[in-house]
Amino acid sequence: MSKLIPEKTLHDGLTVPSLGFGTYQLDGPPGVHAITSAIDVGYRLIDTAYNYENEGAVGKAIQQSSVPRHELRIASKLPGRYHEYKKAVTAIQESLYRSRLDYFDLYLIHWPNPKQDHYLEAWQALVDAKRWGLIRSIGTSNFLPEHIDRLEQETGELPTINQVELHPFFNQEQQRAYHHEKNIQTEAWSPLYRIGAIMDNKTLQNIAAQHEKSVTQIILRWHYQLGSLPIPKSSSANRQRENLAIFNFELSDSEMGLINEMTKPDGRINDQDPAIYEEF
Repeated sequence: MSKLIPEKTLHDGLTVPSLGFGTYQLDGPPGVHAITSAIDVGYRLIDTAYNYENEGAVGKAIQQSSVPRHELRIASKLPGRYHEYKKAVTAIQESLYRSRLDYFDLYLIHWPNPKQDHYLEAWQALVDAKRWGLIRSIGTSNFLPEHIDRLEQETGELPTINQVELHPFFNQEQQRAYHHEKNIQTEAWSPLYRIGAIMDNKTLQNIAAQHEKSVTQIILRWHYQLGSLPIPKSSSANRQRENLAIFNFELSDSEMGLINEMTKPDGRINDQDPAIYEEF
C-alpha cells in the first residue's frame, strides 16, 4: 500500500488507507484518466458504487495502472432496488463483471431504505458473498444506529465500515460515537461539503493561513484527526496530490473545536435523512 498514507485496520483485520479517492461522476474516458491519475499519485482506496455507473471505468483504470491489485482497496455499493437476497447476490456478481475484478475489498449497502425493509436480506447476501470469496470486507453506507443494531441482532455480524455524510457543517458527533463504541470505521462522503460553498469560510481560511495550507487540506486533516476516513474526489492531478499532503502538520485542539462548532442540525447537503430517504 502507498507509503504516503497511514493505514487503519478494520475489525476483521483488513488494512485500509486513512484517506481514499471518491469517483462519483467520474465516468467514461475522462473518468478512467482521473482514476488512473489518482492511483499513480498514491491513492490506494478507490470508492465506487453500482449506481455511479462507472465500475467499468474503475476497472479499466486498475488495468492501466502499474500498481499491483493486492495493493489496492476497491469498494463498491449495492443499490436499493436490489436488496432482496437473490437480486443482491446477482448485483454483486454484476459489479464484479463490470469492474473486471475477481473480488472487492469492500462492498457496502448504499442506503438502508427502511420503507422497503429488505436491508437485512441484502446484508445476508453480503455475508454470504464474503464467505464465497467475492468480498473481503463488508460494510454499510448511510445506516443509522438502529439499522446497524438490527443487523447485529439478526446475523451477529457488524459492518467494518459505515460511510456517512460528514463534513464541517454536519460533523455526525453522535453517529461517530456509536461507531467508536462498536469498533466500526467511520467513512465520510462529501467530506469537503460543496467545495465552492466552503472555500470562502473565514474560520477555515484563518486556520489555513496559520498552517500555510489550503482550506481543503485543513478540512481533510480535521477528518483524519476525528478518526474519519474521507474520500475526496478530484479530476485534477494537482488537486489529488494536494489532498494527500495532510500528514505533515497537525491541528490544535482549539482549531479542531472551531471547526466542530461549524456543524448545524440541518447541515446535510440535500436533506437525505437515512431514516426516510429511499435510494433505488
